[in-house]
Amino acid sequence: MNRTYIRIKYAIDFVIALVGVVVLAPLFAAVAIAIKAEDGGPVMFKQRRTGAGGKKFNCYKFRSMKSTDISYDKHKRVIRDNNPNLTRVGKFIRKFKIDELPQLFNVLMGDMCLIAPRPLLPVFDSDYEDWELVKFEMRPGLTGLGQVCGNGYLHIKDRKYYDVYYVMHASLWLDFKIVCKTILVILFGEKRFLRPVTEQEERKLRREVKRNYTVQPDTVAQLRPSVLR
Repeated sequence: MNRTYIRIKYAIDFVIALVGVVVLAPLFAAVAIAIKAEDGGPVMFKQRRTGAGGKKFNCYKFRSMKSTDISYDKHKRVIRDNNPNLTRVGKFIRKFKIDELPQLFNVLMGDMCLIAPRPLLPVFDSDYEDWELVKFEMRPGLTGLGQVCGNGYLHIKDRKYYDVYYVMHASLWLDFKIVCKTILVILFGEKRFLRPVTEQEERKLRREVKRNYTVQPDTVAQLRPSVLR
């Protein structure tokens, strides 16, 4: 893990997010008006997610569903575009990932960065193996390696592999490739870029983590009650 790069990355991401909030303010206003006009419901949706060090934070999105009071099954894949609970505006902003843009405020608050593993719901906390806890050694991101390699079409095990791989190999070049692929995913869809992980790749990464890295005690302290068995 390149901690020096990650610290520089956080500082740069803060500046980019600040500029992004200012530049995208008209888009934010237009989306807010469209959501409110469609059904009169709230514009924003917040959800508890697990972030750096295993700490919980509120992750913000534009509301894309008629009701957010629905049961969640972690064994099912992410919500599809034909989900009947999606609003008309919601289908559009989800297709182009506009619903995620309020997370720029999460970057400004220090909960997230731009490119890193995506934060998952706390319901997934108990599923991590010891070596996978490396994911929590950095802030989660708006987009990440797993999101450009299939995202919702990936098995959760593969998504966690990509999370760990990114943390262990974060670099300017890798971030550049993820940015480029994120644009392609928005234009052409996630399924086109699906890349499942092989057993050989997982074994190699597992060995690399165990050989070169130990999860920080504070991270383990936050997650041990529900994670380590």
